[in-house]
Amino acid sequence: MDKSIDGGQIIARVLARQGVRQLYTLCGGHISPILVAAKHGGIAIIDVRDEASAVFAADATARMTGIPGVAAVTAGPGLTNTITAVKNAQLAESPIVILGGATATVLEGRGSLQDIDQVALMAPHVKQVFTPKAVRQLVPTLESAFRIAREGVPGPVFVEVPVDLLYPEATVREWYIDQGGVKNPKNLVGYATRAYLEQHLARQFFGAPGPEPSAPVVVEPLAASKREVEKLAGMIRAAQRPVFVIGSQTVGAAAEVPGIAAAVEQLGVPTYLAGGARGLLGRDHALQFRHARTKALKAADLVVVFGFALDFRLGYGRSIGSQAKLVTVNLGADALTQNRRPTLGVHAHPGRLITQLAGALMGRSPGPWTQWFADLREREAGRDAEIVEQGKAEVEGVNPIDLFLRLDPLLADDSVLVVDGGDFVATAAYILRPRQPLSWLDPGVFGTLGVGGGFALASCAVRPSAEVWLIYGDGSSGYSLAEIDTCVRRGLAPIALIGNDGSWQQIARDQVEILGDACGTELRRTAYHTVAEGYGGRGLLLDDPAKIDATLAEAKAIAKQGQPVVVNVMIGATEFRKGSISM
Repeated sequence: MDKSIDGGQIIARVLARQGVRQLYTLCGGHISPILVAAKHGGIAIIDVRDEASAVFAADATARMTGIPGVAAVTAGPGLTNTITAVKNAQLAESPIVILGGATATVLEGRGSLQDIDQVALMAPHVKQVFTPKAVRQLVPTLESAFRIAREGVPGPVFVEVPVDLLYPEATVREWYIDQGGVKNPKNLVGYATRAYLEQHLARQFFGAPGPEPSAPVVVEPLAASKREVEKLAGMIRAAQRPVFVIGSQTVGAAAEVPGIAAAVEQLGVPTYLAGGARGLLGRDHALQFRHARTKALKAADLVVVFGFALDFRLGYGRSIGSQAKLVTVNLGADALTQNRRPTLGVHAHPGRLITQLAGALMGRSPGPWTQWFADLREREAGRDAEIVEQGKAEVEGVNPIDLFLRLDPLLADDSVLVVDGGDFVATAAYILRPRQPLSWLDPGVFGTLGVGGGFALASCAVRPSAEVWLIYGDGSSGYSLAEIDTCVRRGLAPIALIGNDGSWQQIARDQVEILGDACGTELRRTAYHTVAEGYGGRGLLLDDPAKIDATLAEAKAIAKQGQPVVVNVMIGATEFRKGSISM
């Protein structure tokens, strides 16, 4: 490697070698060399309006590509602003690398600008923290960070990069010696200080720039043993009423997703898709069911849960019938027995096990489970009919159920759905059907609000030709609507639908009924379409049900022209989610 290159260029070369195509950031003096070098190396620099959005964008990029997403943030408050997003990525099991600026090594702990104990801050929320102290350590440190983010249970890794490892040696020497006032020492203290700084510089730059970046380490998904595969295959063959629940972890190896989808189809088992696995089977696959999941799990005699914890989303395991055989498949050993002991727990990559099962049952289809499918389809059709009827109800303004029933057939085949909100988003989840795998982006188990802006701009950056829809609650839009500015500057064009009822409705519904007071849950019916115009995007107001189709068509046309657009939908109250307490 050329000895003249600086630490920023070294990092940029490693990122490029690891397959990184976008670097999400909010600028800061501690990280400038990384940004400039990455840009010159052909990596798109997408600078956001809040550091949390940078990490959310890195998270979304990792989910959609399988390559760890990368965010670079400056020291101190730049890093503290990311904590919620980092924790969200940890709980969503998203492989990301956070590059955090830091004060110069020689000034650590001496009260320099934005110098805090960043290691202690980040350690609980990431798989590992790295703090290189010499330029030669940058390449191996970053390569280890990328590997660790992907192996085992994927998750975030933090690399703290002191600013004096990023600039050229001559510049750092000037800071230390010339500006430090010891270029021409006048006394013994001056000579001692200069000697110390010279030794420190020698340690920092000895062996620089270090090894050449190497190709990414292949992290092979953990496979189940032959005995486990045969045992589960036998259970499927013997089952009369089997059900698969497939969660986000299953589609973490993005390159294997087409094979996983084909394997699910071959196995022929009734399937419920959850989280990031939504869309795995396309829009209308005969094996996929979306409604009455708890009733199906109570009636099933075999439930296989792939990459999905038995947490609140499955009633802590109680949603599954007590007489059913339960199989849990997870990369996390602890998750196999969380809240309920399974009949069989398989510590393996869920997607890899599905393909192994398809191979084991090749030519020996265990179905067809005709009556079981008929029962499930009857419930599914019944719930769909109920939703259609509820969509016909007249409300003050736009009925959100009607809105989503009209939007669903308009979604493009390449559409990506980003969801960020409570009541409005939960309604959408019952109705909107992702068209393809890796095209549904929700926060995950942490239930974080604020993911929308980062998720949407990453979706546009990763899939520039796709139609990206951002489904916002009016409350959640306040966290990241400023990223419309980022989209305008970077030529990204999502379509944001804001369900505006002037309320944190998911909380208000139960709070008012139980406690009799709406305090803290009331908002204004703000003109978010005007706010979008202020940020340089386009804004549309939708307050008349008769204009739903025309407004959605106009929004799609605006986005196709390369402009981000916000549709401010004045929605009315429905009873659709009554009783869905949020805690």
